[in-house]
Amino acid sequence: MRVAYADPPYPGKAAKHYRRHPDYAGEVSYADLIARLVYEFPDGWALSCNSTNLRELLPMCPADVRVAAWVKPFATIKKGVDPRYSWEPVIFRGGGPKDCASAFPDWIKAGNVQGIGFVGAKPETFCFWVFRLLRMQPGDTLIDLYPGTGAVGRAWEKWQRQLWAA
Repeated sequence: MRVAYADPPYPGKAAKHYRRHPDYAGEVSYADLIARLVYEFPDGWALSCNSTNLRELLPMCPADVRVAAWVKPFATIKKGVDPRYSWEPVIFRGGGPKDCASAFPDWIKAGNVQGIGFVGAKPETFCFWVFRLLRMQPGDTLIDLYPGTGAVGRAWEKWQRQLWAA
């Protein structure tokens, strides 16, 4: 199985947070990105986004996508923002065969990555959860379309080692 994970700069945030990153390419066209995910990754894919652009993104997606939630136990207090943004949607589609015996929730509670100087980095616990959402197995191929710090790729390598050892 060949699947993709996409965690692009969220709309309006690219220049502010990623201008100095070597892969910076400006704002992301979500219409083009979703079309690419659908066309190039029919086995499955997951797309991180923020709650404020979910309404815009879902109509661009095929009807069979699902939305899962990454709930953050800590949310920064921002002036004029009430309630706080303390969750992020993950739109996902496809994946490996379903196994009711290993069913798990479509949400996870996991903290942010702190202190690495890169906004938006995902914690290993979150990555493992995404791999479960897509029901990935050792030998599957994960394409991280926005590798950032490389944390998702490292988590994928660790995930596979753990499954092979089991």
